Amino acid sequence: MNAPKTPDPGSLDQVFDLPVAGLRCAGCVAKVERAMAALPGVRSAQANFAAARLRVVGGRLCDVVAALAAIGYPAVLSQTELLVVGLHCASCISRVEAALTAVPGVASAAANLATGQVLVRHAPGAVDPAQLVLAVQAAGYQVAPQAGDTQAAGAVLADRLSARALENRKEANGALLAALGAAPLFIHDMVGHVMLLRPGARGMAMAAPSLAWTLISLALAGFVLAVPGRALILRGLKALSRGAPDMDSLVSVGAVTAFGASLLSAFGPPGLRIGAYFETSALIITLILTGRWLEGRARGRMSEAIEKLAALQARTATRLTPDGAEEEVAIEAIRPGDRVLVRPSDRLPVDGVIVDGRSFLDESLLTGEPMPVERGPGASVVGGTMNGSGALKICVTHIGRETVLAQIGRLVQSAQMTKPRVQALVDKASGVFTPLVFALSLLTLAGWLVLAPQAGPAFALTCALSVLVIACPCAMGLATPTSIMVALGRGAQLGLLFRDGGALESLAAARIVVFDKTGTLTEGKPVLTDVEPADGVTQSGLLSLIAGAEALSEHPLAKALVVGARDRGAAPAAVTNFNARTGGGVEAQTDKGRLLIGSLGFLGGEGVASGAWAARVDALAAQGKTPVLAALDREVIGLVAVSDPVRAGAVETLAALKARGLKTALASGDHALTVGAVAALVDVTLFRAACSPADKAEWIRALRKHYGPVVFVGDGVNDAPALAAADAGLAIGSGTDIALESAGVILPGGDPRLVLTALDLARATRANIAQNLFWAFAYNVLLMPLAAGLFYPAFGLRLTPAPAAGAMALSSLTVLFNALRLKAFHRGRATW
Repeated sequence: MNAPKTPDPGSLDQVFDLPVAGLRCAGCVAKVERAMAALPGVRSAQANFAAARLRVVGGRLCDVVAALAAIGYPAVLSQTELLVVGLHCASCISRVEAALTAVPGVASAAANLATGQVLVRHAPGAVDPAQLVLAVQAAGYQVAPQAGDTQAAGAVLADRLSARALENRKEANGALLAALGAAPLFIHDMVGHVMLLRPGARGMAMAAPSLAWTLISLALAGFVLAVPGRALILRGLKALSRGAPDMDSLVSVGAVTAFGASLLSAFGPPGLRIGAYFETSALIITLILTGRWLEGRARGRMSEAIEKLAALQARTATRLTPDGAEEEVAIEAIRPGDRVLVRPSDRLPVDGVIVDGRSFLDESLLTGEPMPVERGPGASVVGGTMNGSGALKICVTHIGRETVLAQIGRLVQSAQMTKPRVQALVDKASGVFTPLVFALSLLTLAGWLVLAPQAGPAFALTCALSVLVIACPCAMGLATPTSIMVALGRGAQLGLLFRDGGALESLAAARIVVFDKTGTLTEGKPVLTDVEPADGVTQSGLLSLIAGAEALSEHPLAKALVVGARDRGAAPAAVTNFNARTGGGVEAQTDKGRLLIGSLGFLGGEGVASGAWAARVDALAAQGKTPVLAALDREVIGLVAVSDPVRAGAVETLAALKARGLKTALASGDHALTVGAVAALVDVTLFRAACSPADKAEWIRALRKHYGPVVFVGDGVNDAPALAAADAGLAIGSGTDIALESAGVILPGGDPRLVLTALDLARATRANIAQNLFWAFAYNVLLMPLAAGLFYPAFGLRLTPAPAAGAMALSSLTVLFNALRLKAFHRGRATW
C-alpha cells in the first residue's frame, strides 16, 4: 500500500489574500474556487466577487497565480525592483531567482544579467523588502540601495552613473594590477617559446627554471591571485562550497589548481612534479578581469539611449509667484498647479499646459521626429522637450514619478525585465551547465590518465584546466537580454515604447496586421469637405442653418459641421425646439421652418422626398466621406459631407507591410461603404465594418486560426479588447498618452509609419538574438572538445588554459558588441 503523499511543510500554513481581476458574479467565484481546489497543497479557497479578492490557505503562490491566469481571472500582484551587484553569468541568475522565489509570498522573480536588475512579483503586502534583500545576500550577492520615489529622475540617473563609474574604475584598476603582475610571467613564457625555435636550443629551453625565477614566479602569481583576483576567487569558492557553482567557481578552481600544481612542481616530491603553471594561473585571472572590465564598459553603452532620455529631466525651474515675480527653485519643490516660465532655447522642466505664449518645440524624445512642432495656449507639453524661440508660461500638471519622462523610464526598465520564452529556456540550460562542466573537467582528467597515460599527468591536468576555464555560460546568459536592452533603448529614441520585452518576440513572429480605422489609419478629427446647396439656396444660408442646429448636438460629426461652417464665414442661425432623433439625425425649428438634418434614410423616414440625391450620397460615401442632408419643411435644401482624412504615411506603411510578406486587414465600427472606401484608398482587401469592440476581438481570434500570429493597431481607448486579444497590440496615442494599459507597444507620436519601424526593429532584434545564441553555443560546442584535447591525437591541436581564458572573455564580448549593433538601427531598414 502506497504511503499518502506528504504536502510541502513550508506551504501548509501560508495564507494568500489576493486581489483578482474579472470576478463579476457567483459563477466566477465557483469557477475560481474549483480551480484552486485542484491545486496540490491547497486546503481551502474562498473568493469574494464583491471585494474582488481571493483567500487561499496552503499551496504555492506561483501555482495559484498560474491557475488564475489560465482560467481568465488574473491575480493583481505588487512588484518590487532590486539592483543586485555581482551577477556575472546565467548561473548567478538562476541562483538569485531561486532564492527570491523561495521567500513566502513571492510569485516570481526575473533577473536581467545585462543590467543587474531583478523584478520580484509578490502578493500585495505579503513581503517585506528586507526579506528579499536577506534572500539575495544569503545567495551570495549584494543589493544596491534604491532611490526613493520622491527623488528626481535626474538625481536617480546621476547616482546610477556615479555607481557605474565607480564599478568601472574598480574593474579597470583590478585588470591593470593583474596585468602588471602577469606581464613578466607572460614575457618570460613567450621568450621560452621563441628559444624553442632556435636550432640546438631545445635542451636549454626545456631545462628546469632557476630557483630565483621560480620564487619570482611564485611571488608574481601569488600577488595576482591574492590582490586583484582575491574577490573573484573567494566568490567562486564560496559558491562551490554551497553546492551552487557558477562562472567564478570555474575560473577560481582553474586558477587555484594551476597555482597549486606549480607549487607541487617547484617544491614537492619529485613524483608530483608535473609542470609549472604559475604564468597560467596569473594569466587566467588577468584575462578574466580584463574581460569583465571591457564587458562592463560595453554594458554601460547599452543603456545610453534611455539614460539620455532620463538626463533630459531638469534639476531646477523658474517658478512664477502669485505677484508675477520669478524664483529659481529645485525641481523637487514644484507642485501641480504652479506656474513656471520657460525662456527661449531652454528645456521644459515639467509636464503641463501652456497658459501663455507660443513657440515651436522639439518633441523628438516622444515621437522620434526631429522637426519641431508649434504649440500654443491650451496645448499639453512634456518636460524634457526643447523650447524654440518663444517664451512660454506653463501650468504644472504632473511631477516626479507621474511625468511622461519618468513613465517612459519605468516602461523601458520594466520591458527590459521581461524574459522572452527563448531566454527562459536558455536560463534553464545554463543553470545545469556549470555543474556539468565540473563533471566534464574531471572526466577529461581521468580519461587522459587512464586511456592515454603516455601523455603524462601534466597534459591531463592542462586539458582539465582548459575545460574548466573555457566552458563559461556567460555568453549564453547575455545573448538575449543584451539584444533586448539595446533594442528597447533604440526604440524609445525612435518614438516606440515597449511595455514588455515579450512584445518584441510576438511582433517579430507576426503574420497579419489588423488596423483600426478611426484615429489609427485616419486622423480621428472629421472635417467638412463638401457643401452642395440645392438650387436657389446659397452655401452660406445652408451652412448657417446646419451650424445652428448642430451646435446643440453631441454627435461626433457635429463639431466638424460647426467648425466647417465657421471657417467658411457662416454664422449659426437661431434655432428652437432642438431634438436629437433616434435613427441618425436632428430636428429643430428655425424662422424659416422645420429643419431636419441627417442621413438619406433618416430623411426618407420623415417623409422627405430625397431620392434625387441618392446617387450623390452613394458617390460621396464611396470616397470614404459621410454625407449629411438638410431639409426645410420636407424639402431638401442641400447636402454636406464630412471626412476623416487618412493619416500621412498610412498608404506607404501598408504597402511596406505587404512588401515584407505580411497580410493586412482593416476593422471599423463605421458603415460598409465608408470602410470599404478607406480600405480601397490604403489598398486593403480584407476588412470588416460595423464592428463593436467585442466583434473586433472575436475577429482577431478567427484571423489567428487562419493566418497565424496577429498584430492589432488601435487607438488604445475603445480598442482595448482587440489590443488584448492580439498576439501583439500597438496603441497609437497622443504625444503625452503613454500609459495605454492594453497595448504591448505604445506609439505616442501617432504616426502609422511607426508600426513599420516597430516591426522592423522586432525582426532585427530576433535576428540579433539568433546570432548571439549561435555564437554562444557554437563557441562551447567547438572549443570545449579542443580544450579537452580530443583533437590532439589526430591533428596535434589543443587549447591551453591561458588562451582558453582569453577565448572565454572574447565570447562574452562578441555577444555584447553584436548586440550593440542594434544601436545603429534606423527606420526603413527591413533586414539586419
